[in-house]
Amino acid sequence: MPQRKAGIKDLRKSHTRKMNNLDQKTVIKKTEKSFLKAVQEKKLDEAKETLKILHKKIDKAAKTNILKDNTASRRKSRFSKLLKSIA
Repeated sequence: MPQRKAGIKDLRKSHTRKMNNLDQKTVIKKTEKSFLKAVQEKKLDEAKETLKILHKKIDKAAKTNILKDNTASRRKSRFSKLLKSIA
């Protein structure tokens, strides 16, 4: 544990940031699951809407450096390809 006030404050800040990042990652995973479920059940309209939301969340995570840019691009590409496969 840090002894100085600044160290304590840094610890508090880093914990808060970690929790925020974890929340965003969790939301992305949940959205991915719902998209994959819609694709599996071949619900095209629902999959398109979910993909749009998923792209938005992935872009936001890449912008705030939660995901790396190439990772975000790769995921978006794979999900778009999946949607095209059922269309």
